Amino acid sequence: MNIKNAQKLVDDWIKEHGVRYFNELTNMAQLTEEVGEVARIIARRYGEQSEKESDKDKDLGEELADVVFVVMCLANQTGIDLQDAFDKKMNKKTKRDHNRHHNNEKLK
Repeated sequence: MNIKNAQKLVDDWIKEHGVRYFNELTNMAQLTEEVGEVARIIARRYGEQSEKESDKDKDLGEELADVVFVVMCLANQTGIDLQDAFDKKMNKKTKRDHNRHHNNEKLK
């Protein structure tokens, strides 16, 4: 599935199962909350913090999917074509960073 199709799937879900999109500010708060949940898992599972017993069953993939879902909601309600934006971003990064990371001594 490409991003454009995923965006439509989210929009269809909102129309069928949700009443409407939350407003942009509410969705921004939701996005912050979801990113915080991802950060908590990564900090405790891969970082130096110890993982609480209650966090051991948390699914990082599910939390990342929550982030993607809310990002798509924000894109839909603000008229952003994420497929187009992502394609442009990848093109820009490819041109700008083609050799940048190969020459980074920290990555060798």
